[in-house]
Amino acid sequence: MADDPPSDGPAFRRGRLLVASPTLLDPNFTRTVVLMLEHSTDGALGLVLNRPTAITARDALPSPLSDALPDDELVHQGGPVQPEAVILMADFADPDSAATLTVGSVGVVDPNEDAAGLPDRVRSVRAFGGYAGWGAGQLEREITEGAWIDVEADAADVFTDEPGALWRRVLDRKGGAFRLLARMPEDPSLN
Repeated sequence: MADDPPSDGPAFRRGRLLVASPTLLDPNFTRTVVLMLEHSTDGALGLVLNRPTAITARDALPSPLSDALPDDELVHQGGPVQPEAVILMADFADPDSAATLTVGSVGVVDPNEDAAGLPDRVRSVRAFGGYAGWGAGQLEREITEGAWIDVEADAADVFTDEPGALWRRVLDRKGGAFRLLARMPEDPSLN
């Protein structure tokens, strides 16, 4: 049946990474690594993890929210949908205190909670402007077409200090033929 989920991963990919295949030509997603926050028959939502902006979180977010982030922490471009919307991801010291966990002790910070106590409850925080979104069946079609590679997520991927190397590192971690793909130059004609 055409609407069945592809067999190269779980039916729903919440908490997993989708790595852009070199065949994915949309410039919004070239060499991106997307952490899936939600995925159901109604659609999917994720955050691009490896696109930092030049904007510091201190400049973009109001206090006390900005106080939870290091002074030099950059806002990351989470995706092309609603770029003015901010989603905070945190590594919770007490995972039971998080409203929604995505991978390990990492989850979305509840936008309705009091931000003043956030620095005491988390080990790391990262701000994402916008998100990646797919309508019902859209992501499944893209995966079937080979646009995305499903990879198990690691909580450290969310807070990487080297976002430019994340695409390569995640493919390398997947192993096998993906290690070769990870070493492919961005412009194959330069090979």
